[in-house]
Amino acid sequence: MEDKLNYCTIYLTRHGETEWNAQGIIQGHSDIPLNKVGEEQAKQLAKKLRTVKFSAAFSSDLIRAKRTAEIVTLEKKLAVKTTTALRERYFGDYEGKHFGFLHQSEVKSLLLKYKKLAEKNHPDTESEDSIETDEQLVNRFIPFIREVAVGYQGRNVLLVTHGGIIRWFLIHLGFADVKILPPGSINNTAYAKIISDGVDFFIKETFGIKKFDSAIMTG
Repeated sequence: MEDKLNYCTIYLTRHGETEWNAQGIIQGHSDIPLNKVGEEQAKQLAKKLRTVKFSAAFSSDLIRAKRTAEIVTLEKKLAVKTTTALRERYFGDYEGKHFGFLHQSEVKSLLLKYKKLAEKNHPDTESEDSIETDEQLVNRFIPFIREVAVGYQGRNVLLVTHGGIIRWFLIHLGFADVKILPPGSINNTAYAKIISDGVDFFIKETFGIKKFDSAIMTG
């Protein structure tokens, strides 16, 4: 590894809880605000990261991520820049649906499609029901995070995004495979501390990220 001074330190962070999170409703691009629990989670994250000197803060343009970033950076007096590149995966027809009320065949179909999409290096570029594919995620997320890493070498950057994006990226980096990092393994306000020179990415620390057998996460 090269001199760490050449590396940007990125805190890739999930937003706080929303009512749809609490109820098990699929969010995706649906713009759902933080609930009271989510606001408090963001405040606690701000305390945890209070000693980190961030040079920039970026978030998804969805309000749950933007609000989380604003709370974390409030005392640091740092403006939050939003971007669609950090949005959650788009779930198409499934957004707004509660797993508990989906027909059994619908749940099975969705989970099979999601598993297929999550497989590393999956070649498909199209998906039924308009669910965003891994290739589409690569095309919007990877150029952005590389640009941040190059632009902020030697500095700390906060990126507030969504659970599905973080999980997909960690799998992409080889942190874990689909089976041991299933949907549901990225808690609200969890983060991965990653260093990068814009080419390579190294995971230095994780918080609120667990590896276990099975769960369902709704974004």
